[in-house]
Amino acid sequence: MRKFAFLVITASTLVATAAWADETPICTDRPTKANSTCSVPKGAWQVEADGGNWTQAKAGGIKAETTAVAATTLKYGLSDSSDLQVTWTPYLQARVKGPGVDDKTDGVGDVWVRYKTRVHSGDKVSLALLPYVKIPTAAKGLGNDEVEGGVAVPISIALDGATLTFGPQVDLLLDADGEGRHATVTNVVNLARPVTDRLTLVGELWTSSNFDPADTVTQVSADVAAAYLVAPTLQLDAGANFGLNRDTPDAQLYVGVSKRF
Repeated sequence: MRKFAFLVITASTLVATAAWADETPICTDRPTKANSTCSVPKGAWQVEADGGNWTQAKAGGIKAETTAVAATTLKYGLSDSSDLQVTWTPYLQARVKGPGVDDKTDGVGDVWVRYKTRVHSGDKVSLALLPYVKIPTAAKGLGNDEVEGGVAVPISIALDGATLTFGPQVDLLLDADGEGRHATVTNVVNLARPVTDRLTLVGELWTSSNFDPADTVTQVSADVAAAYLVAPTLQLDAGANFGLNRDTPDAQLYVGVSKRF
């Protein structure tokens, strides 16, 4: 039986036109998988959370579903160009169903700690570094009980009325046999365009190649999302990701909210 692994944290760069001239609109790493180059203002707190996140994959008569509830990222602005982020999922369920098979595992997820620092901010181009570490806190069967980490390098380019973001990332992950480590390389091309002062639409192409010695697996998805500014510091979003090859989950749907304090 094919094994399935799902990452339920999703993220995106978002550029929104200010509907309120006297306050800077919230800038988030959601809704899509790309990261933004902006950080939370110094001394401010920000919460970015999934209301719900559902993923499904089918292969060989087997259907695997993952449901995450309230996966939440808490951010704190350390300086004008850096912040600290902690992500945790309080409830995660993985279910595999098929002929003679109906297995369900649920519980809490792992903790992810990230540090974002913007290393370049020009009129047209900005760049940030995002090293992270995963702390193994997930319930049995929902994680691999190992510390893992990596670094993302979001690069945003201001276009005429839109923002183009590239998101290369390298992760160092545990081998399938548990004996060593291998690299996974991820790339994202993300285009975000405000269509009103409050509404931004996002399209994205995401690829990830996992170079495990046992088997190299490449995943590809096409992602779409929308984000709406209810207020300068409050954003609602929703999105859908669609797998483009057999190794990628067929569909992922989510809704979320972000709030700066």
